[in-house]
Amino acid sequence: MKSLTFAYMNIIIAICIIFPFVLHADGDNGLSSGQSIYVPAYSHIYSGNKEKPFLLTVTLSIRNIDPKHRIRITRVDYFASQGRLLKKYIDKPINLNPLGTVRFVIPEIDESGGSGANFIVDWKADNFVNEPIVESIMISTRSSQGISFTSRGQEIITSK
Repeated sequence: MKSLTFAYMNIIIAICIIFPFVLHADGDNGLSSGQSIYVPAYSHIYSGNKEKPFLLTVTLSIRNIDPKHRIRITRVDYFASQGRLLKKYIDKPINLNPLGTVRFVIPEIDESGGSGANFIVDWKADNFVNEPIVESIMISTRSSQGISFTSRGQEIITSK
């Protein structure tokens, strides 16, 4: 019985070595046909002992990094720190050509999102494509003080 189990294990190992793509979850080596992405954003951060708000301009950047296929942006929603929807940025899908980029800007004077603001971005594609890069860029300058940083989006996995 042990030799039969050992034989089966060797067969499974050989299959995994010869056909590693069989084990990939989506069967397409890391490509995707759509996602929902959470993107942290900060309309302000705090500085000093008194936690004085430092207002920031926020740019949401969505980059289609697939060189052959377009994607459709189907949702771009902006939320406050408490989870309240502040703004829906699109009312119909936006087609984003291969290697194309679209951006959405929250002006520095708009502090409604707070330090825990975020975006939810949904996208779809007709084919399996390279996942887009979705990030927020925060920047501000005041007197001789300047600050800038980015936050990368994270796919939201929903249970079925």
